[in-house]
Amino acid sequence: MVSEPTRKLVRHIIQLLAQLTIDYQNSKSERQAIAHQLSASETEFTLLEEIELLTTDIRGYGSQIKARGYIENPQQAIEQLKQKRVFDVPSISQLYLHNSYEYENIKSYLRMLDYLRLLILEYLTFQ
Repeated sequence: MVSEPTRKLVRHIIQLLAQLTIDYQNSKSERQAIAHQLSASETEFTLLEEIELLTTDIRGYGSQIKARGYIENPQQAIEQLKQKRVFDVPSISQLYLHNSYEYENIKSYLRMLDYLRLLILEYLTFQ
């Protein structure tokens, strides 16, 4: 039997997944501007590629919870989610800190993505 706190976490994760879809769509023009401004990068991955990698991993875990009610290999998921701190990625933290009033939609998306990561970690500790 699933506890009430776990059910609430699952509902919140599902709501956050839906909101992230909307936030991602709302950031389209900002992502296009970032792609034009920051296209030449000396790093392994561009800023947008870093965001996509985090999105795939974090939202993927959230989608597993939504679809199945659990995550396969929870210990591995915990380890990965602890390492995938959104604001530890240098290009993301640089965008966030050095463009104070620009890219508000993408910044909101990044905050919510990291919040989803934390909720999933909390969910996994209840399991």
